[in-house]
Amino acid sequence: MSDLVLTYAEAANVIRQHAKALLGHMPTAEQVPLLASLNRVLAQPVLADRDQPPFPRSTRDGFACRAKDIGATTPLKVIGQLRAGETWKGSPLEAGQAIEIMTGAPVPSGADCVVMVEHVKLHENFLHFDPAYTIKAGENIVPAGAEAKSGAAIVSAGTRIAASHVAAAAACGYSTVSVYARPRVAILATGDELVPVDQTPLTHQIRNSNSYSLAAQITLAGALPVILPVAPDDPAEIESSIRRAADCDLLLLSGGVSMGKYDFVEQALLALGAEFFFTGAKIQPGRPVVFGRLPQQFFFGLPGNPVSTMVTFLLFTQPLIAALSGEENGGPRFALAQLAHDLPVKPGLTRFLPGRIDFNIHTPQATIIPWQGSGDLASTASANGFVVTPADAGDLSAGDSVSVLLV
Repeated sequence: MSDLVLTYAEAANVIRQHAKALLGHMPTAEQVPLLASLNRVLAQPVLADRDQPPFPRSTRDGFACRAKDIGATTPLKVIGQLRAGETWKGSPLEAGQAIEIMTGAPVPSGADCVVMVEHVKLHENFLHFDPAYTIKAGENIVPAGAEAKSGAAIVSAGTRIAASHVAAAAACGYSTVSVYARPRVAILATGDELVPVDQTPLTHQIRNSNSYSLAAQITLAGALPVILPVAPDDPAEIESSIRRAADCDLLLLSGGVSMGKYDFVEQALLALGAEFFFTGAKIQPGRPVVFGRLPQQFFFGLPGNPVSTMVTFLLFTQPLIAALSGEENGGPRFALAQLAHDLPVKPGLTRFLPGRIDFNIHTPQATIIPWQGSGDLASTASANGFVVTPADAGDLSAGDSVSVLLV
């Protein structure tokens, strides 16, 4: 098999193309209680069951009146009060009249504006205005149907449901919603050096952290992790383990994809009829990442070093899981931040450096965390993002704008 080592942009484009194709074949859908839909992907749109708002709504505490009456020398007579949850049962508002109104209440017929309470003086049921005060018709009122018309899509199918979508669905009367089934993602860690997390490793062994980090990332991505037993560095054992994952929607293999003498994953995949779309990406960490398709499912061969595993998941696996879930535009997620210090940059690879991002209200600040490479989980555990340095970048200075890969 020839090497298919791509730049980051090229590899990301390959993922996008396959994700787009998957969106043409949506997964099955199921009905779930509204709160159980959080972080699931909507299969049918949420529709407005009536105009929103269903009545002209006051956006302020104040007084409903007619704009052309404001500024007149004659005070306006307050003829009643209207709270949220009530409707005005009197006659339509006439010239020279006002009604005290609370935020969220329906604006009574005849009124065309709401004057904020702080702009008037009330004396013996009469409103007095500063002669210079003016207001236009429509101010501080949301017209009926201005937010959405009855039958309009409030949340589109293919949207991953967040708290705002739950609120919108509840406002439209949805106690249940239709969501796509969550994909099942198999995790197969390989390597003779791996032992279970509850076992004390010998000097030459390490605990199997990758299966747990991947399971956590898969869960956060809205899918169901299926952890398989660790496969030793033996082609036949790896092939057998891969066959056991045949009923899953996606297979993630961790380790065994580098150039070492005992890296047998690609050999096993080829024996099972795999097609490879790329066998490496010009990134650090994560250069040995592999992406392809078996007859029954897509697969990723992720590097064994734990930070490489996490980074390549965010860059390549998460967007494909999103598509398998029915989500459009599923990532990865990037933001801009300002570098907090000078940073020497090695050109040639797109690098993702563990960083601490201070997401303040002004300009996020990014600080690189000192680390010992892609095996350094201790340092990476204190990172909340990865600072990106492009392959063609020169040295960066404090204050420069940088992209950040969000976790």
